[in-house]
Amino acid sequence: MIKFFKKIKNFFPIVFTVCLFVLFYFKRFVVIKYYPIFMNLLIFLIFFCSLFAKETIIQKFARMMDGELKPKVATYTKNVTYIWCVFMFFNLIMSIITFFLSDEIWLWYNGCISYILMGTLFAVEYVIRILFRKRHNL
Repeated sequence: MIKFFKKIKNFFPIVFTVCLFVLFYFKRFVVIKYYPIFMNLLIFLIFFCSLFAKETIIQKFARMMDGELKPKVATYTKNVTYIWCVFMFFNLIMSIITFFLSDEIWLWYNGCISYILMGTLFAVEYVIRILFRKRHNL
């Protein structure tokens, strides 16, 4: 039974999304407005809870790419996890606020602006990471 759950865990986000859209199809539009709240909460919790683990989620990604992490890199990746936590919390709050606003505002923020902000944060962090690696000869 455990092997079965390990195999299907990668498909959970896809199944959840399909179920949500099926629910939206048979219910009112307001149901779809919960999706960004749920997703932002889920991602925030993943990043936040990883801060209390042996290594953060970003440290796990870095270890998969680079192998063993040097202490400076481990500190850097933990700080990046803090930044993503703050961003995802902000995004969660904005998703909750836009839930109560007009559909147009909700659509603009959750369908466009939040993705632009996320892409910008990723791009800025990527440039900083390159400069960090160059400065510390990594």
